[in-house]
Amino acid sequence: MSDDSRPSPPAGPSATRTAAVIPAAGRGVRLGPGAPKALRALGGTPMLIHAVRAMAASRAVGTVVVVAPPDGAAEVRSLLDAHALPERTDFLVVPGGQTRQESVKLGLDALPPGHDIVLVHDAARPLVPVDTVDAVIEAVRDGAPAVVPALPLADTVKQVEPAGTPGEPEPVVATPERALLRAVQTPQGFDRNTLVRAHETVTGEVTDDAAMVEQLGLTVVAVPGHEEAFKVTRPLDLVLAEAVLARRRLNDGF
Repeated sequence: MSDDSRPSPPAGPSATRTAAVIPAAGRGVRLGPGAPKALRALGGTPMLIHAVRAMAASRAVGTVVVVAPPDGAAEVRSLLDAHALPERTDFLVVPGGQTRQESVKLGLDALPPGHDIVLVHDAARPLVPVDTVDAVIEAVRDGAPAVVPALPLADTVKQVEPAGTPGEPEPVVATPERALLRAVQTPQGFDRNTLVRAHETVTGEVTDDAAMVEQLGLTVVAVPGHEEAFKVTRPLDLVLAEAVLARRRLNDGF
């Protein structure tokens, strides 16, 4: 939930023109069998609810669109209705597509007019702090067409020649300079018209929406991310997320 003791952003239209789209239609097979990844419990609450609350915690976010599994929109609507969410924020649920890219486009299509900034956030990043959300929004307000939160890499990175069979040794072909690399997180923020144009003109699968804007020839800028905005992909990530959430509840009453 949001912290009502935080100061509000400056009054005016810019404070209410941000929307967030949360694609939550993936199955999350790497977490193992069971419910779709976004519906897995974290601290007794579905990860999706944590992600929705993380977006709504920003006072700049007036609307959150959740893109549900194609056959699961009713279930997701019931889920949102069953959990306490900020009354100042509007929540919409739409069925998703077969790919993340299709799902984001469907979420964009469902956005009502009047939102100049759009955030796209992974449901599998349930613990992103509100300060990171606000930093992304502010950078778009300052004129960037696309903004990503990002962290420097701790590990050395190797480029390899992929093996034909999983598990086989792979020859290393290069060692990129680590200081020039960043690990990108979400929410990613966009000028709405730019993101709509990217989804209408860029074809082929991409790993994130910022890559689509890059293909338009526009500059994507990075702002500092946060270590707690990690993506819950594997069982070990879920263990770490539970630990972070437990610490928050102990220290902050989160």
